[in-house]
Amino acid sequence: MADQSQGAAPQTSINDERAVRRAKRQALIDAGVNPYPVRSAIDAHAAELAGRYEELEAGASTEDSYTVAGRIRAYRKQGKACFVVLEDVSGQIQLFCRVNNLSEADWSLLGQLDLGDILQATGTVMRTRRGELSVSPSTVTLLSKSVRPLPEKFHGLTDREVRYRQRYVDLIMNPEVREVFRKRSQIVSLIRRYMEDDGYMEVETPMMHAILGGANARPFVTHFNALDRDFYLRIATELPLKRLIVGGLERVYEIGRQFRNEGMDLTHNPEFTSMEAYCAYSDLDGMKRLTEGLFKTIAREACGCAEGHEVISFQGQRVDMSGTWRSVPLSEVASEVVGEHVDMDTPVERLRELCDAHKIEWQEGWGAGKLLFELYDELGESTLVDPTFVCDYPEEVSPLSKRKDEDSRLTDRFELVICGHEYANAFSELNDPVDQAGRFAQQVAAKGMGDDEAMGYDYDYVRALEYGMPPAGGIGYGIDRMVMLFCDQPAIRDVLLFPQMKPEVITRADIEAQVSGAFTDNATASVADIAADAEAGASDVAQEGRSDQMAEKIESGLTREQAFELLKKYNEDPYHIEHGETLERLMRHYAGQYDPQNVEFWGQVGLLHDLDWEKWQDDQLHTVKAAELLAEAGANPALAHSIQTHNYDMNPELPAPEHQMEKVLFAIDELSGLINACVRMRPSGSVQDFELKSLKKKFKNKKFAAGCDRDVIAHGAELMGMELDELFANVIEATKLTDPDRDVWLAEHPEA
Repeated sequence: MADQSQGAAPQTSINDERAVRRAKRQALIDAGVNPYPVRSAIDAHAAELAGRYEELEAGASTEDSYTVAGRIRAYRKQGKACFVVLEDVSGQIQLFCRVNNLSEADWSLLGQLDLGDILQATGTVMRTRRGELSVSPSTVTLLSKSVRPLPEKFHGLTDREVRYRQRYVDLIMNPEVREVFRKRSQIVSLIRRYMEDDGYMEVETPMMHAILGGANARPFVTHFNALDRDFYLRIATELPLKRLIVGGLERVYEIGRQFRNEGMDLTHNPEFTSMEAYCAYSDLDGMKRLTEGLFKTIAREACGCAEGHEVISFQGQRVDMSGTWRSVPLSEVASEVVGEHVDMDTPVERLRELCDAHKIEWQEGWGAGKLLFELYDELGESTLVDPTFVCDYPEEVSPLSKRKDEDSRLTDRFELVICGHEYANAFSELNDPVDQAGRFAQQVAAKGMGDDEAMGYDYDYVRALEYGMPPAGGIGYGIDRMVMLFCDQPAIRDVLLFPQMKPEVITRADIEAQVSGAFTDNATASVADIAADAEAGASDVAQEGRSDQMAEKIESGLTREQAFELLKKYNEDPYHIEHGETLERLMRHYAGQYDPQNVEFWGQVGLLHDLDWEKWQDDQLHTVKAAELLAEAGANPALAHSIQTHNYDMNPELPAPEHQMEKVLFAIDELSGLINACVRMRPSGSVQDFELKSLKKKFKNKKFAAGCDRDVIAHGAELMGMELDELFANVIEATKLTDPDRDVWLAEHPEA
C-alpha cells in the first residue's frame, strides 16, 4: 500500500476515495474478517506508556506486553516493516509492525488499512533506534473501518462552519479542541464541588413552563398533547428555585439548559447552560463573596494559578482576579464614558441628548433609569476589563430585584463584567408579595403593548411569596461564557460541542452515495425512497435552497476579472466598489451552503448587483440599465435576470426572487449596508466586535442610515423564511467570516 502519512492523495476526490474504501470493506468481509467486531479490550493508553517508559533507552526493548487501540493518524510501509501511528484519548503511540512478528493474515490486514481506521494491537514495548517509543505487535485487529477520508493533514479542518457542524471530525483533527471540552468538563465539576462544599443543594426544576417568567426573553413554544395546551421551554430557573427557598431549602442551585428564541452571535446561542443559586438569609454581598471564591477557585484549579495571584489571559488581555473585586454604580460607569456626571437626578431631556450624541436609540416612554442603562450598556460595559461588580441598577430594568433602602429608584442588583462581557447577574431577591404582584402587572402591560419578551403574571409564585420568603441573595452565571473565559476562546460556539446551526443542505445524490450497497434481499425501500424521505423529513432547506435553475453549473459568461473591471468602469466611488465586493464575498459564502457548484456565479451576482446605480440613480431604472451593460459585455442573460430580482419591489415589471440565490441577494443587500453603517460608527471600525443587540437597536432607529430600507430588510427575512433576529445574526456572522481583514484585525486587537 502507498505511503499514507500525508493523507489522501490530492488527485483523489472524496467520492472516489469512499468508493475505494467501501471496496476494501467488502473485501475484508468476503475474506471472513469482520471490520466492525463486537469485542475489544485495551489495558493501556498512549500517555500511560509514555510516562511508564520515559527512561527506556533508544534501541531497547522489553518483554512487557500491552493492548492498545486508537485511530490511525499516520501509516508508512517499508518492505518487511510497517509503521502505524495510533491516536487515543491521551495522545499518540507508534506501532512498529514487522512481518516476522505477525501472522500472515495480520500482515495482510495491514495492507487493507487507511488513515482513520480504528485499530487494536497487542505487543511488547520498545524504543526504536531513532528514539520513538513503540509497541511491537504480535497481533492486530481492525475495530472499525473508516469509509470516509479525513481532511488532508496539511490543511486540516479550518472552515469554522464545517468544524461546528461536524464536531466529530473537529475533535479528531484538532487535539486543542478536545482539550477545550475536557477543560469545560473540569470547570463544571469544579463548580459543583465548590457549591456543595459551601452547603448548597443541587436540584432539578421543570424544563417546560406553563407561564413565562424569570427573565425578559423571547421563548420557544411547544405543544403538550396530553394537556392540549402550549408550554414554554424555560428561559430561566429563577422562580422555581425561589419557591424552594420558600419551602425551607435554604441553599439551592441548578446547572442546566435554558432556551431563548433569539439570535446567535459571539456570546449568544439559543440553547445555553447556566447556573442559578439562591441563599436564604443572604444578600448581594453574600453573592459577591460566592462569586469571587468560585472564579478564583476555577482560576487556580483549571488554569494553574497560584493562590493570591489569580491572573489569566483572555484574548490577549490580562485579567487580574486576585484581591477584592471592584464594585461600581452603573451611573458612575456611564458618567465615565459620556464625560459628565449622570445619575437618576439628571433630567430626562439631558439623558436623551447624550443618547442622541452617541447615536443611541431611545423611546418616548423611557425614564431616567432606562436611559442611564442604555448609555451604560452601549458605551460603558465594553470598557471594563478586570472583574467588576456593576451595581445600583435602575428599577425600570430590574423587575425581580429589591429596591435599595437609600433610593427606591435603584435596586440591590449587580452584574459581573469581565473584558466587556457579563458573566453573572445577582439580586437581593424581592420577597414582598404585594410589590411582586405589582411588578408582574407592569410586565403584563408591557406585553400588551407589544413587548414579546415581557413576563406573564405568575399567580402561583406570588402565592408562594404570600406564605413568606426569607431575605435571600440570588445569582445566575452563564456557564458557557465562563468556559470561554477560562479556556480563552473567542466565541460561544467554540465551547459548545454541538452549537445551533442552520439545517444542512443534503441532496438526493448525498443520500444515494451513503446508502448505496446497504440493502439486503429483504429490503422494502429503494434508494430513491430513502433519498426522498431524507429530503422531505431531515432537510427542508434542501428543498428550499436548491431549484431547477441551480440544478446544474451556470456560467456567467464573464471571468471574475472581467466582472470587476466592468464594475470599476461604471463606478468610481470607492464605497460603491467596496459594497459590490462585500456582496460578492457574502454571496460566495451563502453559495457554499446552498449551491456549492455555482459559487462563482453567485459571487458575480453580488459583485455586479448595483452595476448601474452610481451613473443612473433611478429606482425604476435600477438594474434595467445594468441588463443592457451586461448584454454588451457578453454576459449570460441569467446573470442580469438574477440581478434584476433584487429591485422588483421598486419596479414590478422586473422578475421577483424565486430561487434561493435571488432570495439571498434580496435579503442581504440592504442589510449589509446597514451593518456597514453601524460598523463605521464603532470605535474599532471593525465588524469583528459587532453584536446583534447593536444592530437591533439601529434597525429600530429609522433616523440612523435612513437610506437602508427597513421594509425591504423585513421582506428579505420573509423570503428567507427567517425571523428578523435570525437573519440579523446570520448575516453578521457571515460578514465576520468573510471580512478580508478578519485575521489581521483579530491579531491587532486580541482583546476583541
